[in-house]
Amino acid sequence: MYTVIGKPMTRTFRVLWALEELGQPYELNPAMPQSPEVVALNASGKVPVFQDDGETITDSTAIITYLADKHGQLTAPAGTLARARQDAMTQLCLDELDALLWTAARHSFALPEDKRVPEVKDSLKWEFARNLARIESRIKGPYLMGEDFSIADIVFTHCLNWAFSAKFPIESQAVLDYSKAMRAREAYKRTAAQAK
Repeated sequence: MYTVIGKPMTRTFRVLWALEELGQPYELNPAMPQSPEVVALNASGKVPVFQDDGETITDSTAIITYLADKHGQLTAPAGTLARARQDAMTQLCLDELDALLWTAARHSFALPEDKRVPEVKDSLKWEFARNLARIESRIKGPYLMGEDFSIADIVFTHCLNWAFSAKFPIESQAVLDYSKAMRAREAYKRTAAQAK
C-alpha cells in the first residue's frame, strides 16, 4: 500500500491521478505544506511526499515517473527515443507553464507580504500564453505524445487546471477541448472528488 501525503488541491493531485489511472491502492494523508509532519519528511515542507515500503520520494514528477516505470504504464519504456521525447515534453510543461504559475502563486500568497510584487503577474500571463501556444503546436493528439495517455498529460492537464483557477487566460479552443477530454477520464473524476 502506497502512502501519499499532501492536500489534493496541490501538486499532490498529479500523484493521486496517476495512482487512480494505474489502479493502485493508496492511503492519503491530506497534510498541508509546511506542516510539521511534512517538514519531517521533506525539509522544504513541500508536498507531495510519497512513501513506498518505508522509502520516501518527493517531487510530483519524480513520483509519477517512478510509478509509471514500476507499473509499466503511462510511459514510454526507459532508454527509448519515445521516452526521451516524453521526458522532454514533461520538462517543457514544468519549465514553461508550472514555473510561471508557481511564481504567480508566490507573489499572490506564498511569499511574505512585503516581498510580493503583484504587478509581475501580467508579464507571467503574457509569457504563459506564448509558451502554451508553443506547446500546443507540438501536441500529437489526441494526447500530448500521440495515441497513448502518459504522465506528460497528467502534468500538462494539472497546469491547465492551475491556470484556470489562477485566472490565466487560455484562448485556444484546441487546448480547451483537450483539457475537457482529460477531465472526463474516470480516474481524473475520482481524483477530483478528493480535492473538494
